[in-house]
Amino acid sequence: MPSSETEITNLLYRYAELIDAGDLAGAAGLFAHARIRRHGPDGPETVDARALLAQWESVIVIYEDGTPRTKHVITNPIVDVDEAGGRATCRSYYTVMQKVEGFPLQPIICGRYHDTFERADGRWRFVFRDYSLTDLIGDLRRHVPKALL
Repeated sequence: MPSSETEITNLLYRYAELIDAGDLAGAAGLFAHARIRRHGPDGPETVDARALLAQWESVIVIYEDGTPRTKHVITNPIVDVDEAGGRATCRSYYTVMQKVEGFPLQPIICGRYHDTFERADGRWRFVFRDYSLTDLIGDLRRHVPKALL
């Protein structure tokens, strides 16, 4: 059985894998029991997974191959686990790389995720993610041209 830290970091990496595969519904499904803090039209707001998926579907460009042509690289996870309480937090960095025709491979956005997890039925799951911690913004026109950042 993997450690709690491994299960939690695997959730981070599974999110990146699903987004990069163009499986927006699968990625949103990871947040089925979570609240998500994001940039809204009037500043930061907190939403559920259904609203997050609707936003992704309205702003993320999906190319002919069914993907956004991105690679989400998640690094530096700092995981703190309360085994007895069944709660955990993780702070990590993300860098999103993209390459499409006429656009060379390059980082397009960097930031941080602050996540909270709970253990339910013996498995870890997201209960909160802060998506509002954007640090560096590059050329997003080919990934999320209508996004609120």
